[in-house]
Amino acid sequence: MNFISKHTLVATACLTVALLAGSGCKDQLDVGNPNAPTLSANVNTEAGLISFAQGGVYINGFANGDGWLGDSYFSLPWGYSALMADIVGADASNNQVTTIGVPDYIILDDGTKQTNPAPQIGIIRAYNNRASSGAGNNPLYYQWLNMYALNNACNQVLATVDKISFSGDASSKKNTVKAWCYWWKGYAYASIGSMYYAGLIEDQAGATNGNYVLHDAVITQSNNYLNLAATTLSSITSTSDYQSMLGQLIPAVNQVGLGGVPTVEVWKRNINTMLARNIIANKLAPFVNGNTSATIAKSSTSAMTAADWNSVLTLATNGIQKNDIVFTGRSTAQNYFFSPTGGTVSALTTNPNTASTFKISERFIQSFNSGDKRLSNNFDTKTMYKNNYTYTTRYSMVNGGNGASGVYVYGNRTAGAYELYIAGSYEENALMLAEANLRLGNIEKGLAYIDDVRNYQGAGVAAVAGTGLTLAKAMTELTKERRVALFSRGLSYYDSRRWGWIYDIANGGGSYGNTVVTTAGVVNKNVTISYNFLDYWDVPADESVLNPSTSGVATQNPNF
Repeated sequence: MNFISKHTLVATACLTVALLAGSGCKDQLDVGNPNAPTLSANVNTEAGLISFAQGGVYINGFANGDGWLGDSYFSLPWGYSALMADIVGADASNNQVTTIGVPDYIILDDGTKQTNPAPQIGIIRAYNNRASSGAGNNPLYYQWLNMYALNNACNQVLATVDKISFSGDASSKKNTVKAWCYWWKGYAYASIGSMYYAGLIEDQAGATNGNYVLHDAVITQSNNYLNLAATTLSSITSTSDYQSMLGQLIPAVNQVGLGGVPTVEVWKRNINTMLARNIIANKLAPFVNGNTSATIAKSSTSAMTAADWNSVLTLATNGIQKNDIVFTGRSTAQNYFFSPTGGTVSALTTNPNTASTFKISERFIQSFNSGDKRLSNNFDTKTMYKNNYTYTTRYSMVNGGNGASGVYVYGNRTAGAYELYIAGSYEENALMLAEANLRLGNIEKGLAYIDDVRNYQGAGVAAVAGTGLTLAKAMTELTKERRVALFSRGLSYYDSRRWGWIYDIANGGGSYGNTVVTTAGVVNKNVTISYNFLDYWDVPADESVLNPSTSGVATQNPNF
């Protein structure tokens, strides 16, 4: 295994480069603090740069600063996505996980309305201050922290790569490193632009600005870097040197299953999937209460157009194919960038519901069709977790599944057993093709992609293609399958937002026909939920207070 210990990698635990440069962050490196003048003395060889570039991604981007609830970017930041999408619940007191996913109100089957006395938007803003960040109570802090640390580490590598001497085909090796950085910068900007109302464009190592831009501009910068990664890959002439370099940048522990070293063409397909995701995740495509023509009256983004859906169709057609190598992660018993028991939403959900950190939601379970083997293979009803409002659940996620051959397993807490999809996947790409086709009027073609994903994960349910479904019925199958197939991949909240579910019912949003179990064990099957969540988050105070806006762009979402 060539994964590098945390103690030998770049480790930065502050927010943006402005804070990095002036805050006195603890130096935990052997290869040099990325903001210190000794960088050139410490990273001046090919091997040193590889360690620096690997650590900048897997430690700076995905591990540092996440030791509160769970231990990585994939546990807490992605956990908020899962909580707000209502696929998991929680009762831990850490980091506002008990409050951030609680809707404003619900209406039970008997017409009883239960109202949340502490709505999410008020909670988020009450705790968006530096003192709360220090105490682990500001949920806005973590994703920003991770992604700007990732971005700045890539800036450092890009500022250094041309100064290094390489063996073999130096140009191909340098371009592999550059494509690596451009890919991860595109990834970081996509994360920031998809979650926060405003962000910063930071493309020089050790430099900062107060020139906040709206989230759409951040997504544009993500697209720029993803496209630059693709064009840089096209300039590589030595396949062997490319494979050798990328094989060292990707930890060996990740190079199993669908992980590994993608060819140039396969990496380009991964890029196309991410470009398609950037469109879908950041536009509205409302589907509320069975209405495919629903509209949202107050939102921080605009609606998908036919041109947008055609762009998604083009990109996803050239996106990740079945069995393509993708960017994955694996846990290890030690020296990990995420742990087997606390590093992912999946790990924190796996266990009896009375003991797990996250509790599988009844709303997630209702997304399975009757007879779906993924349900029987991954969940049991041996224990019942009781909590007020919406968090009561009869279901637990089984560690390692129940042994059904060929059926997808949602959670495994054994080191190295769970395959974490860090970026795109075949299932995500196929379901984008499905949704684009449905929205463009190609219902049967869209349904065939849904069937394919279900077959790929071993669901064993009857095909929906060829059954004469209306657009509304087909969209119901699509929304159910995205929730089921893409669990613990950091996408669920974006889906709930773009479908309109997270918005106030008064503004055209909400979720209907939900299963909610009361603490008394009463099973309600037709519950109306008005979440009324903040659609794009405010900039965390750790940034906006220390680095005020000089551009006039608001750092607090003005639509809420």
